[in-house]
Amino acid sequence: MSRFPLVSTTPKEERAVLVGVERNDDTWPSERSLDELCRLAETAGAREVARITQRLDRPHPRTLIGSGKVEELCRLVRQLEADVVIFDDDLTPSQQSNLERTVGEPVKIIDRTALILDIFGLHAMTREGRLQVQLAQLQYLLPRLRGMWSHLAKEQTRGGIGSRFGQGESQLEVDRRLIRNRIASLRRELRALEKRRSVQSKRRVASPAFRVALAGYTNAGKSSLLNRLTGSSVLAQDKLFATLDPTTRAFKLPGGRMITITDTVGFIQKLPHGLVEAFKSTLSEVCDADLILSVVDASDDDYQRHINAVDHVLREIDAHDIPLVIVFNKVDLLPPDELALLQMRYREACFVSAATGFGIDGLCEQIACTATASDVALDVLLPYREGALRTMLHDQGTVMVETFEADGYHIIARAPQRIAAQLTSFGVRSAQEDGA
Repeated sequence: MSRFPLVSTTPKEERAVLVGVERNDDTWPSERSLDELCRLAETAGAREVARITQRLDRPHPRTLIGSGKVEELCRLVRQLEADVVIFDDDLTPSQQSNLERTVGEPVKIIDRTALILDIFGLHAMTREGRLQVQLAQLQYLLPRLRGMWSHLAKEQTRGGIGSRFGQGESQLEVDRRLIRNRIASLRRELRALEKRRSVQSKRRVASPAFRVALAGYTNAGKSSLLNRLTGSSVLAQDKLFATLDPTTRAFKLPGGRMITITDTVGFIQKLPHGLVEAFKSTLSEVCDADLILSVVDASDDDYQRHINAVDHVLREIDAHDIPLVIVFNKVDLLPPDELALLQMRYREACFVSAATGFGIDGLCEQIACTATASDVALDVLLPYREGALRTMLHDQGTVMVETFEADGYHIIARAPQRIAAQLTSFGVRSAQEDGA
């Protein structure tokens, strides 16, 4: 027997009980919502061992689900030796505190928001992403600070020396002040990073390159689609929120025009508002786009609800006026008859498979049509010293005729209006005017 036995460092898989509430005004069936909560729990490293639901007209103010259901929950937790109870709805600080006292230690009581924040904390890679997640986590934690120093408060009831200083209350206030200071510090850091991102964004807006943003429900295959289009190797996993930080790649359309495609954080139903606020600068990548590709998992039975959830977030960040194309991904997982019905229902959408490459050419043509829709026809004579403008015209426009004259490049092309604006000093004329 070894004197130094090996100790496993593999994280222990926690046993989770899921709790859902059914209401008449719910847009999602409770079982569907709990199925998604189960996937979120698996992403965070927990395994569902049981689930319970409660039908309510209004939430119970003390425990959300009522005393009878809480007793059932306590029995279930003890029987199954659960480590954590996850509620599909948000808990108020007082509800969480009451449930923790009733269920008892060491079982953790968390809600959907806390679970999503935990997943974001695991997957954020860039400095800005980590700061954004930490800010949202601290804002969530601040109103829930309680009881951490209750052992000191108990000393006050005994009387005698040391009982008159209010240690517990003082320490709790110290903790709150530390968290508030940290929140203020994080906001300052994020504002500085946001200014830097704003400068970069202005450069991209000033750039003639057409900007495409991939938006969609989490795990719809946005990263896989980006990899298929651009040949890049962005992390793509069959997990919820596998990637959080935006990734931009250059892509050449069939006609030769260079564009940029940005992969953004996935959306989800009941996305915590604090996360939307914290990730405003990251989500600005969507707001700055010329075209949004709303990527949808065609193989998911809840695809329509996913589309609605994405539309809701786009409205929340004021991106609903940007041209949008729905892209149904993973169509290789659909039977032919279901795919045909989907194509009849969504005639304007694109149907692709990032895994097999099916429909990618059609998607590229759709992007090219949108990118060139507002192009203007140009007939321009560029001096030979303006080689950079000539290259930009070749990259961002469609050159029909180019001849080499004594005074420079004589080019007839179609190009975005923002390029035409840069060529006005060289006597740019509309090709239609020439014909007149």
